[in-house]
Amino acid sequence: MPVTGDIAALLEPLKALANPVRFEVLQWLREPEEHFPVDPAVTDPREVGVCVSHIQAKAGLAQSTVSAYLAVLERAGLVRSTRVGKWTHYRRDEERIASFIEAFERELGAVPAGLA
Repeated sequence: MPVTGDIAALLEPLKALANPVRFEVLQWLREPEEHFPVDPAVTDPREVGVCVSHIQAKAGLAQSTVSAYLAVLERAGLVRSTRVGKWTHYRRDEERIASFIEAFERELGAVPAGLA
């Protein structure tokens, strides 16, 4: 069965989240102040994002691996990147995440109240 454009757009974020580290990074970025060093004089983690070096340090993986994971999340529309000087910062794209959740519920149906 061929995959239509609507379903393909829904599957991309799901594929991105299938990797446990990418899923965890997205969770960390939900509350960046709890998971990363914050210096308001440098950037606001909610507006600009978290520096990839902080994400890399927390994940304990090579910078190239973390950058590749973040690129997958960005292509899936789950995060946005912002350059600050020579550094790249990432933050969640809450609007696109909400749209994805709405589309997911439309395609599969909402979870019944007793099961949520």
